[in-house]
Amino acid sequence: MAELAFVNPALRGVNQATRAQASSALPVQGEAQWQPCALATGSVFVAGVLGATAAARSRRRIRSVRDGIKVQAVDVKQKEAVALRDGQNAELGEVLDQEYTAGFYTDIESESLPKGLNEDIVRKIWEIKEEPDWMLEYRLNAFRKWQQMRMPEWAHLEMEEIDFQDIVYYSRPKSRKKKQSLDEVDPELLNTFEKLGIPLTEQKRLANVAVDAVFDSESIGTTFQKELEEAGVIFCSINEAIKEHPELVKKYLGSVVPTADNYFAALNSAVFSDGSFCYIPKGTTCPMEISTYFRINNKESGQFERTLLIADEDSYVSYLEGCTAPMFDSKQLHAAVVELHAAKGAEIKYSTVQNWYAGDKDGKGGILNLVTKRGVCEGDKSKISWTQVETGSAVTWKYPSCVLKGNGSIGEFYSVALTNNYQQADTGTKMVHLGKNTRSKIISKGISAGHSKNAYRGLVAFRGNASAGRNFSQCDSLLIGNKGEASTFPYIEAADGNNQVEHEATTSRVSEEQLLYLTSRGLAPEEAVSLVINGFCQDVFDQLPMEFASEAQKLLSLKLEGTVG
Repeated sequence: MAELAFVNPALRGVNQATRAQASSALPVQGEAQWQPCALATGSVFVAGVLGATAAARSRRRIRSVRDGIKVQAVDVKQKEAVALRDGQNAELGEVLDQEYTAGFYTDIESESLPKGLNEDIVRKIWEIKEEPDWMLEYRLNAFRKWQQMRMPEWAHLEMEEIDFQDIVYYSRPKSRKKKQSLDEVDPELLNTFEKLGIPLTEQKRLANVAVDAVFDSESIGTTFQKELEEAGVIFCSINEAIKEHPELVKKYLGSVVPTADNYFAALNSAVFSDGSFCYIPKGTTCPMEISTYFRINNKESGQFERTLLIADEDSYVSYLEGCTAPMFDSKQLHAAVVELHAAKGAEIKYSTVQNWYAGDKDGKGGILNLVTKRGVCEGDKSKISWTQVETGSAVTWKYPSCVLKGNGSIGEFYSVALTNNYQQADTGTKMVHLGKNTRSKIISKGISAGHSKNAYRGLVAFRGNASAGRNFSQCDSLLIGNKGEASTFPYIEAADGNNQVEHEATTSRVSEEQLLYLTSRGLAPEEAVSLVINGFCQDVFDQLPMEFASEAQKLLSLKLEGTVG
């Protein structure tokens, strides 16, 4: 049964605050009324009706004209409507087709291993990183498992075959000595991150945000390490952690995502070169946000970072990752693994703003973003929250997940995935309930424009002795234009009848009526599109740390409006 709701027909999909902003742009005309319209699952029906006064005027005007004049007037109106429709579509296309501002290349001398993957390459990475013997065994074991596995093909994606022997698995800026501080880092590298809005020098570094900057296969520096050490927090590159804190790495590496978990997890376990490590001690709230920024620069290399984050009992940490790459006409592989471990009473908030190069308007070039992210709520009353804003990469294939083992543990997932041109995304989450009285929440917003394909794939499972658990899932899709595709693939498993699952999904579109209404209120077409999109995504933006929520909105504006993000 359709639900009756009184809304402005042009503002369907826009939140209350956004409606108020649009309506106050110009005085509301007396002839434009708020009218009832029907809602139905999977679609939005827009009804526009003239007010009573306008209708009466129209009837009088129609009666006063002759048949010939009436036909001519109708014909003119039809032409005007077609012109308006074509104009709105053209404006919308201009809004979406904006330049990728992070696509510059840093001309810096680098040193790389030869292309191809075999045991010798794995051993060479181990030698370069100067790792202990147990890491060589870990890498070789993963590589041998990877050789026995096959590339999965079940995703809702169309990808050309990846030639894994045509990839450079290790590349770093050329240097002659180990850097003891950021003052010794090549100024060109520092300038690169400053252009991206990630200043690393002491005079310009982001306030209250510790950053680990990774360039190709190597971390070039980490800020605020001393300040964090004073609070007992360990934040460094994964390579440094393997050497300085081997007992922690040995205990937790591969405990959440085993080497044989999937094809790309095995590949990453064999060749990962750098990434971030963070340990929050018992009873500690991390005194600042921590962040890692990944940058691919070498045209022939992939990036295979590893992130390991451990929150001990009753601790809290908020972590953000960002990423960009130059505009190359060939595809590049990014296959990362992220492992989160939350002990009793601990909370981890993990936020991602993903802005890899997405390829040109014809689908040429771009990053293949094939990532495994998983967190385990090991202890009672622990919590892991994933928030992601995905606007880049030619192909995105990842499912940040939570395993809720502890009684009363909580998992949350908030996502905005924007695809345009020929981008493809098959992304979502998995919430696996194992403990008692566990809770999970999924809020997913997918936006499809151009010829892109955007799929949400989610698993909600109550397994083993899970009881008295509850899940709420909301998956909304927004279509821009008439060539994009939005799909939803929910999977639900219930162990017994004592668990509660709620799932709802909607599909709507940014219509010509919406844009016409907003532009008639004095907004430019770019502002109108941005208003609709930001209103649609606000539930997710509200979950981002304060320091980064505005950056995420600017990033969407970059994709939709062309303003600098």
